[in-house]
Amino acid sequence: MSYRKTLLFALIAILAAGTATAQNKLSKKQLLKERIQLQRTIDSLRGIIEGGALEMSDTTQLDDAGTLGGFNYVDSELFADVDPGSNPDSLLSMWYIQKRLTLEGTGSSLDSITLTSNIPDDVYIERLNRINSFIPLTYNNIVKNHIIYYTEKMPVKAGNILGLSAYYLPIFEEVFDYYGMPKELKAMAIIESALNPVAVSRARAKGMWQFMYRTALQYNLKINSYVDERLDPVASAHAAAKYLRDSYTIFGDWLLAISSYNCGVGNVNKAIRRAGGSREFWKIYPYLPRETRGYVPSFIAALYMLNYYKEHNLQPAQFNLPAHVDTFIVKKNLHFEQISGVIGIPVEELKNYNPQYVENIIPGNEAGYVLRLPYNYTVPFVEKEQEIYAYKDSVYFSPVAKADIKQGTQASSGREIIHRVKKGETLGHIALRYHVSVRNLQRWNGLTSRSVLRIGQRIKIYGGSAPASSSGSGSSKSSATTSKSGGYEWYTIKSGDTLLGIAYKFKGVSLNDILQLNGLTKNSKIYPGRKIKIRKL
Repeated sequence: MSYRKTLLFALIAILAAGTATAQNKLSKKQLLKERIQLQRTIDSLRGIIEGGALEMSDTTQLDDAGTLGGFNYVDSELFADVDPGSNPDSLLSMWYIQKRLTLEGTGSSLDSITLTSNIPDDVYIERLNRINSFIPLTYNNIVKNHIIYYTEKMPVKAGNILGLSAYYLPIFEEVFDYYGMPKELKAMAIIESALNPVAVSRARAKGMWQFMYRTALQYNLKINSYVDERLDPVASAHAAAKYLRDSYTIFGDWLLAISSYNCGVGNVNKAIRRAGGSREFWKIYPYLPRETRGYVPSFIAALYMLNYYKEHNLQPAQFNLPAHVDTFIVKKNLHFEQISGVIGIPVEELKNYNPQYVENIIPGNEAGYVLRLPYNYTVPFVEKEQEIYAYKDSVYFSPVAKADIKQGTQASSGREIIHRVKKGETLGHIALRYHVSVRNLQRWNGLTSRSVLRIGQRIKIYGGSAPASSSGSGSSKSSATTSKSGGYEWYTIKSGDTLLGIAYKFKGVSLNDILQLNGLTKNSKIYPGRKIKIRKL
């Protein structure tokens, strides 16, 4: 009997034994649910083992977290290659496949398996030497496993990383050069996040450089209700450089500094003590935390892939990234919708270039903040800057709008849409359909990235524009029942209405218009059934 079949039957036996043990403790309904789940697990195992999905020797093992080579999968498709445009749940769906793949530390499982390749060891060694890296690029069986994994086991994901590298890595080289540090450190962003600026780990580290909250504050990244600079690739790269510079000052060794980025200075010092005081990475390697051991080998493998992907027939994915991005310092509050409404750049594109503004608002009143625009929009922005700031400012920056943000809605919100989930729909589908963010859908409905949608489930949406097929008129404002009397257009207040929401229903009407016409203030209470003036006829 083959090894794979033996392993499959052993796993089935273990699962069956677990079911038998539970039979005396679970109700019939619970047992049925458990049986369905176990059957899915068995089917998944059979697909992996009999289908040869791992393509490895019989010594292959997974670590406790189910990770392999540092890649921690959200789903169970261990080496499934996903087309970059196939996952609408991605917060940057134009570029990323990150709901399929996140990197959360680096597991050590690749030091206990044997991956094989047709490429001889002396070729790998010669290629690593040719990189002429300031950071030592040691070669051994562990590094070899990581190189094979990066170059042969995930061709589509590698292609996406290579495509994004052409845009991001020159930026990081410039940052590390500014601090007088080795430019090879740029490859750490690949290990941390697969170059996804909005990546979030299970430990809640965020951004391309995966900063935890307190560490981010320590390195002067701003985090508040409007801004999270962990999501800004450039700002977070500067913070990463400062962290690594401090760590190198402590250890005097770049491999130890790189390791400390993953597990902290304290854990590296502990490994040094256990290794008898040695500061050589490969001597302290066995004493590092399990999830950290593969970090340096993955770093070496990523550098190898960046330099020799052509030799492995890897093709960088083609992304619609701009040839040039211009930077502006914004010193006045500015909403993405204002920019989009005047110069025509899609809000989603603004979010792609400026992911740090979590509410689509640049809070320029409190400090000067960076706005990045593709070069083809820079001249229109300069020519119409004052018009942009004035565009619907009474709507986007009214006291009511600010209160909405504190309550977890967007500044442009005010009306509630209820969407019933259909078969096959995800939060990404729904967000795209109603022109809102996945993040706000989760917040409005008490969901997380792990939440599973049910067919027929009610999803609340605030401030989104309904699909054209359901809006009837296709206008940018929703239709509303009104009456005309005394030279004014009147609106009858309904349950759940807000003054901002009412203003949003009528094209060309601002919140201030309604307040002035009706003698109201921002604190005025409104009641269902009451009529208010909308505008003069």
